[in-house]
Amino acid sequence: MKIIDIINQNEITISFEVFPPKTSNKYPAVEQAASQIAALHPDFMSVTYGAGGGTSEYTANIAASLQNKHGTPVLAHLTCVSSTREHVHHMLEHYQSIGIENIMALRGDIPSNGSICHDYHHASQLIREIKAINPDICIGAACYPEGHVECTYQSDDIRYLKEKVEAGCDFLTTQMFFDNNILYNFLYKIQKAGIHVPVVAGIMPITNVRQVANSVAMSGSSMPYRFRNMVDRFGHDEKKMAQAGVIYATEQIIDLIANGVNHIHVYSMNKPHIAAGIMNSLSEIIR
Repeated sequence: MKIIDIINQNEITISFEVFPPKTSNKYPAVEQAASQIAALHPDFMSVTYGAGGGTSEYTANIAASLQNKHGTPVLAHLTCVSSTREHVHHMLEHYQSIGIENIMALRGDIPSNGSICHDYHHASQLIREIKAINPDICIGAACYPEGHVECTYQSDDIRYLKEKVEAGCDFLTTQMFFDNNILYNFLYKIQKAGIHVPVVAGIMPITNVRQVANSVAMSGSSMPYRFRNMVDRFGHDEKKMAQAGVIYATEQIIDLIANGVNHIHVYSMNKPHIAAGIMNSLSEIIR
């Protein structure tokens, strides 16, 4: 089923993200974790994709397993900045052969060694090419409520975002954020810019202190005062921090839904207990 149809047909949606392993020996554990999250009956799940297609087979296999064994609609990621056009076309054919009809089209992170393939420079190019190859595919794209870390001005970032929408993306999913007011302000700005596709709010439950530095470095997300207080108070205790992180994320989600942001994507990091904690806390709200 196409993700855009799920979004349009359901007042509230909750989805989760998993990432494939980098090595084959870790594949069974990741597949098991993905299966346990699928057993919670989310509206859909996404499966990420390693830089340069390094995990492409694992991404495809997990996506096929979730969709075929568990009946869970899947959004399979595809990045392009480190991939040749030939590889991208191969993956599109492979996804189609296993019944994947939803793709998250991303530029991808620039490798640390700086090596990129010059067939693609922007996600909008990938989106346009996917639509040209298969107009029926449902395409998601990323957006950044606080602006992309590589973009100095948010106005430029929103202009690039509009290019993605005009290229053919059907919906947007946000980068993580920890202050809902940032999202509300962002939604106002993109609507004013003429961007009217559905926006899915991306929520990252921070359950250990190591994630704090990583999240800031990766996304540039700002940490509100009450979030920092939570980390200061509970960060030294793994169990307390895990519980506090899930509660903080759940409170974010409740506030979003209360304010009409009804489609939530949780960066669950292959942790079924985190996904379960959020689903259990929202059981009556999303029923």
